[in-house]
Amino acid sequence: MTVYTEDEEYMAYVGHLIQKPKVQKLATIPHHYYSTRLEHSIHVSYTSYKIAKKLGWDAKSTARGALLHDLFYYDWRETKFRKSHAWVHPRIAKRNAQKLTKLNKVEEDIIVKHMFGATIAPPRYKESWIVTCVDKYWAVREATLPLQKMWKERHISIR
Repeated sequence: MTVYTEDEEYMAYVGHLIQKPKVQKLATIPHHYYSTRLEHSIHVSYTSYKIAKKLGWDAKSTARGALLHDLFYYDWRETKFRKSHAWVHPRIAKRNAQKLTKLNKVEEDIIVKHMFGATIAPPRYKESWIVTCVDKYWAVREATLPLQKMWKERHISIR
């Protein structure tokens, strides 16, 4: 998905963040089995941005918060905490994002609340709801990539 690079407004909002070494490091970390954490973050960010823009909502905060929503560097399948990964990683991502850029309240809420459903604190802003839903969509889509390819390449014989 490189069409996002041709979207000048989107790139003005997040292009400088994508280029930061701490964000680029996400390209080396597997995420939903068949994607990297950077690919996932860009998928969620660009899709959420397009929805927010179409609705006339805060597209900039949506794009930025969504891009940074999974800014953590451990493998959640191996590293364990006393609290669940669904609760821990958004707080780590927020802390890491604050080291890269100043976040507004919408961006903070997007990052911390994107795991609603697996956690009990609901998003506060409509933009956070977009990212929460789009994150789930892309997680399923990325995790089922082999099934999608198999379905697309299936041979149908009519007798």
